[in-house]
Formats: sequence, structure tokens, C-alpha cells
Amino acid sequence: MPTPRNARSKAGRLVTFALALEQLLNGVQLGFMLFLMAAGLTLVFGVMGLINLAHGSLYMVGAFACAAVAAATGSFWLGLAASLAFAAGAGALMEITVIRRLYNRDHLEQVLATYALILIFSEGTRWLFGSFPLYLDIPPLLQGAVSLPGGAQYPLYRLAIIITGALVAGGLYLLISRTRLGMRIRAGESDREMIAALGVDIRTLYTLVFALGAALAGLAGAMVGAIQSVQVGMGEPVLIFAFVVIIIGGIGSIKGAFVGALTVGVVDTMGRFLLPQILTLFVSPADAKPMGAAIASMLIYLVMAFILAVKPRGLFPAQA
Repeated sequence: MPTPRNARSKAGRLVTFALALEQLLNGVQLGFMLFLMAAGLTLVFGVMGLINLAHGSLYMVGAFACAAVAAATGSFWLGLAASLAFAAGAGALMEITVIRRLYNRDHLEQVLATYALILIFSEGTRWLFGSFPLYLDIPPLLQGAVSLPGGAQYPLYRLAIIITGALVAGGLYLLISRTRLGMRIRAGESDREMIAALGVDIRTLYTLVFALGAALAGLAGAMVGAIQSVQVGMGEPVLIFAFVVIIIGGIGSIKGAFVGALTVGVVDTMGRFLLPQILTLFVSPADAKPMGAAIASMLIYLVMAFILAVKPRGLFPAQA
């Protein structure tokens, strides 16, 4: 017959397992959100050779479009569709009016020009919506939670983000590997002069790729907007993570972006969960928490440095 002490120990292990599983799923959810950001970023750099610091602004555009349309219509789903349309439209407009003039410039000029676009988007959004954050309600269909092994409850909406990210990843794989547009994108990564000589409208291809990347960023912003506030400047912190993802995965590689995003999401989330607990074995709990948080914030950069030391072009470079 189990003693009360053994029963408490077993219950404690179940609680710890359930909490660890919940944090692991949070890491996967963060990873899929980063994949939506990084996939467009790596496509743009791989096909066009462009460093686009304004990619985070398109994430913000998607979030604000979703929040504004959802508030006006009462439908989150219409807001989600609007996020795709507005982000893709903003991306296409950006490519035609500004980015198209930067392809033959050096990377420093690209960085300066796209940084200026960040300021324009931020101040324009502040002028339209004000400085106060907006909030999105989770749609009734995705409210509630599902039960995890160990008895923990996991939000259904976060699970929906994971499923959406997986579906988008599968769709991108099919688009890149099985369609004529994907063939042109892959050819553009390898030899853009040759496909232009073969009669492919390279300007239209660039605009389509840029709009696709922008739509994915807008979708990420809209979905995250329902679990965080929608505010000016929300895209810049995520952009830093997205650059880490494509450096780890390999620039220009969708497969690399997928693996890199999941790596960054899980390492960052589990590091913030586990490191303070591990450090309590060596220091007091009061000191372990801030020390663990500080080390966890550096963890993904340490992982990036290690991977680059072993594979300088990333895990899955596009032109290995």
C-alpha cells in the first residue's frame, strides 16, 4: 500500500512532467511562429540577396490589420484574412517602390534603406492607431484548453498556432518543390541571370516572393496578436530571433528555417524553464532565478555560435 509520502512524491513528479510538457509545447509554438517570420526572410535573401530589416514591420502590419478589422466586424477570421491581404499588399508596394532599387546596391545601403522603412512604418502606424496597444480576442471556436498527460491544461489557441505553422510548412514545401513557381524560385536562388535570359519576368517573380514572405509575416503577427498586445514596434524583437533562425538553419533554405525555428523556440523556452531550477543545486533559489534568466537570454546565441563553429554556412545551406 503506498504511503502518503510516496503518493506526494508521485504527484509532484506528475506535476513537474506536466509543466515540462506544457513548456515544451510553448517552445514548439514559438518555433512555428518564428518559422512564419523566418521563411519569408530567408526566401527574400536567398532569391534576391536582400537584407530586409523592415520584415518585422510587416509582422506589425498584419497584427494591426487583424485587430482593426476584427474590431470593426466582430470577426477574428475576417481579421486574419485581412492580415494576409494587407501584409502582402504592403510587401508588394514596398518591393515595387523601394526594394527594387536596392538589388544592385551593397548590403550597407540595403540595411540603411530598410531601417528607414522601419521608422516610416512605425510612425505611420502610430499616426493611424495611436500609441496605445490594441487587443485581439481569441475566437470562441479556439477558446478553452485540452488536457495533457499528467493532468495539465494547454490552451487550444496555442495548439492551433502549432497546427497552422505545420500546415504552412507543408504547403511551402509543396510550393517550392512541386510547382512551376517553386521551380522558378529555386532557379532564382541559383542563377537569376540565366532564368531572366530564358524569358522569366524576374521583376514579377521578385514581387511575388516578397509578397509571399510579407503575407507569412503578417499571419504570424495576427496570430500572436491574440495572445499578446498589438503595439507599435512589436516586430523588431521577433526580427532578431528570425535572423538567428536563418543563420542557424542556413540562408535561403526553407528546411533550414524550419529546423532553426524549432531549435530556437524550444531552446529559448526550455532554457528559461529549466536553468533556474538547475542553478538551485548550486546557489540559493533567490539568486538562481535572476541568474537563470540572464543565462537563458544568451542561450540561443551560444547555440548559434556553436553551430556556426561546426557548420559555418548553417545546418542546411541552400547551395551546399
